[in-house]
Amino acid sequence: MKYFVVAAALLFGTIGVMGWLKNKPTTMKEEPIQEIALGTSSAPIPIQTTSNSAEEFQEVDRINQLFVLDSSELPIVETVSFTSRVPWLKDRPAWIADYASHFQTSRHFIARSLNKKVDYINQKVHPGDRFNVFKKGKDIKFHLLVDLSKCRMWFYYVDGAEKVLLKTYRVGVGKPDTYKASGSLTPTGKYELGEKVAIYKPGVTGYFQEDKVEMIRVFGTRWIPFDKKIEGSIESAKGLGIHGLPWVEGADGQLVEDRSKLGKFDSDGCIRLASEDVEEIFAIVITKPTTVEIVKEFKQ
Repeated sequence: MKYFVVAAALLFGTIGVMGWLKNKPTTMKEEPIQEIALGTSSAPIPIQTTSNSAEEFQEVDRINQLFVLDSSELPIVETVSFTSRVPWLKDRPAWIADYASHFQTSRHFIARSLNKKVDYINQKVHPGDRFNVFKKGKDIKFHLLVDLSKCRMWFYYVDGAEKVLLKTYRVGVGKPDTYKASGSLTPTGKYELGEKVAIYKPGVTGYFQEDKVEMIRVFGTRWIPFDKKIEGSIESAKGLGIHGLPWVEGADGQLVEDRSKLGKFDSDGCIRLASEDVEEIFAIVITKPTTVEIVKEFKQ
């Protein structure tokens, strides 16, 4: 009899424990958070690792397809052969500048295609030479998207309803500023790029913050200003723009690009790029409508 009592107690005890385990609340495991430090700031910004767009993590470079002759992969360009007699000019021979104006393509763009290398300066051309221009009659625009948290920029062309990612870049942005809505001296919003662009070389001087300076020391080799705000943008971008990294004196006394500023929160609000990158973008966008959109995070 006592064995029966013990067995019954064990049975009912087991059933009770199983019922308690079944009803015990379950604790969900939290997703990890990636922290990216703000360059010179010690306070990290938490960034969720999940994203709805694969483009956020893509490293893309299709720029060379713009300049390769007879390229069919990017439908916004076409290859032409140089001749001094053209139907749009009746009274004189045509030059590279005339092709640039007619096709709304910068001479820098034509030079890179003509020279078959990254050379925007040499624009010597002979009859029969071939180079790329933007297709006549195409409604081409460009769009730059800047992620302040990652110091990255995405470069798109827009052809009607089609939007194509051309390249991703590493950039430098404004110093942290907790009083700004963006958290940085670089404002968030959408802005048109202006027409008062500039090319700087060693020895070229101008005024910056009321001081006469050698412009390449501040703006690098290229300057593209922000223009008016696009509807919906709150913060002003007056006086800001896209330009190269500052140049400093090297050990031999010669001016060299300060590459340490790339990928840093160090500017007074402008977007900084390495010289090869800003010269590339300059050659492509200066003859077409271009907008820059600045966000705290890509997923916005």
